[in-house]
Amino acid sequence: QRLKTTANITQSFDWIRSSIVFTLPHTDIDTQYQTGTTWTQEIVDLLLHNGDAKACMRAPTVQRIPFLEIQAPPPIPSGLELLGSMKPPRVIKTHLPIQLVPEGFWKNKCKVIYVARNAKDNLVSYYHFDRMNLTQPEPGPWDEYIHKFMRGKLSWGSWYDHVKGYWQEREKRNILYLFFEDLKEDPRREVERIMRYMDLSVSDDVIDKIVQLTSFKVMKDNPMANYTFLPKAVFDHSISAFMRKGEVGDWTNHFTPAQSQMFDEDYARQMADVDIPFRTSI
Repeated sequence: QRLKTTANITQSFDWIRSSIVFTLPHTDIDTQYQTGTTWTQEIVDLLLHNGDAKACMRAPTVQRIPFLEIQAPPPIPSGLELLGSMKPPRVIKTHLPIQLVPEGFWKNKCKVIYVARNAKDNLVSYYHFDRMNLTQPEPGPWDEYIHKFMRGKLSWGSWYDHVKGYWQEREKRNILYLFFEDLKEDPRREVERIMRYMDLSVSDDVIDKIVQLTSFKVMKDNPMANYTFLPKAVFDHSISAFMRKGEVGDWTNHFTPAQSQMFDEDYARQMADVDIPFRTSI
């Protein structure tokens, strides 16, 4: 049974803007939903702790790296409440579109890491996430869900506007724009990119250790990262695991040829004004 009181996203925007002042040093991980957010959080936390796995097991991901805009049902603390109890340097997670990111992030030149994933795999992953996340509305039939995605009628709005917004501002705002597919293809290369962007320096051995600790297999079994710590009334892992597959190209197991053609035609229309190098296979 789904919770009657769902996580309140849109009503928290004004509260976020008025309640917190961001000062250096901060690292902000901005993503569209289901793009490798938790993966990137673990990479960043391990880099900050020089690959110390024990230090990164100190608490669940959601407590180590608060989710900025979430106001969850009590007794779960809000993202801002968690942030208020932490001392810098702080790492923050958000799914906010760029136009809703608090101005303090930019004024204080916080490090902003954005992670994007190709639309088809993102859609599949979010569909299964909505099935098991009982704080979200029932996703409904797969075919209807595709249309909701194309119309931007899911939490945090349009995928198209989200990825384009950060892409178009990446140079002006000094945003590190990452792709899920690149992380899968060569995780060591991407961990090194994140390290350099954060002005950190760790040894090659530590890089290798971080790559191993943040592999899908290891993270899927990590109780501090796989969200099994949440009660079944929030995340029902018997419906679908939070860390389900972590693959590139799983969309081919869900889209019919007709659905794929329809989606591709709509995608071409909505993305005609940008050239973001997404890949649907590697």
